[in-house]
Parts: sequence; structure tokens; C-alpha cells
Amino acid sequence: MNENEIMKLMNKINYGWVDKNNIKHINDFDTFSDRYILQSPDDIIKNQVGVCWDQVELERYYFKDINNSIKTFFIVYYDNDKCPTHTFLIFEKDNKYYWFEHSWEKFRGIHEYDTLNNLLNDIKNKFIYYELNNKYNDDNLKIYEYTKPKYNISVQEFFKHCENGNLIDLQNY
Repeated sequence: MNENEIMKLMNKINYGWVDKNNIKHINDFDTFSDRYILQSPDDIIKNQVGVCWDQVELERYYFKDINNSIKTFFIVYYDNDKCPTHTFLIFEKDNKYYWFEHSWEKFRGIHEYDTLNNLLNDIKNKFIYYELNNKYNDDNLKIYEYTKPKYNISVQEFFKHCENGNLIDLQNY
């Protein structure tokens, strides 16, 4: 299996989430922060639905056999009312870096970069423009590299897991 075949498998997954009672939510995010749980790759395949947090875990599962140089990142903007986030997977191949994106539909695909810094800055700039409408305080925007989390954890537990990862300083990365 290669990254293009993984993308084809990912195309079976719809954007949405599953709650603690195993109920699927596609366009309903009202109770997300109270009822969401991170699905396992098997659950995502069975349910065929997941937000970026879930989808990255499925991508991690698929990539484990073909590429050991993957990294996962959590970008978050800390705001009083809501905290927009995105998770994404990158891999290295032939001295290039690749952003493997499925859940953020506008950027779905495999994007090539010469450096990891260029990749991370590009995603940061897209997040600022498309998710924050260029209205942000740089002190509130963080990117963490994180490891594989436990499954079936809550929103708060997922945040804590990612925040315990490596905080990325793009100035010195």
C-alpha cells in the first residue's frame, strides 16, 4: 500500500463524529464538546465517519506499515468561546515532506514541501486565513506535535494529550 492507496481508503470516511452512545453526527456539532469520544481505527472504518482527530488516527494506522517517518500535529487557537483546532499527518519520503490531508476538504490531497518548516508554516497560514478569518492573536495560536493517543477519550482528554506533546516554535524549527 502507498500514500495514494491510503487516500482512496480515506475517501470512504465522511466528516462527522460519533458520541459516547455510538450515535453518528454529521452536521450537528452542538453537543460535540460534551459527548465526543476519539474513535479507534476499527471503529472509524465501521462507522465510516470521523472528524480530523479521528481521521488522523486512521491515517496513522494505515501508514504504520509503509512509512515509519510520520508525525502528527495539533494546531489550536485558544479563544474564550471556542477553540478551533485541526490535526494533520505528515510524512517524509525521498528528502521531501508531505502533508497528507483528508478531513479538511478544501485541501484534501497530498502536498509536497522541501522543508518541514515550510509545510508547518503553510498549514498555519491556511488555518489563520480560512479558520480564523485573519483575526487572531499570535500568542493564542499553538502547534503541538503529538503521539498516538488512547482511544475513547473525551475532547478535554484529547486536548490534554496533545498539549503534553512537543510545542512547536516555528521560528526555530
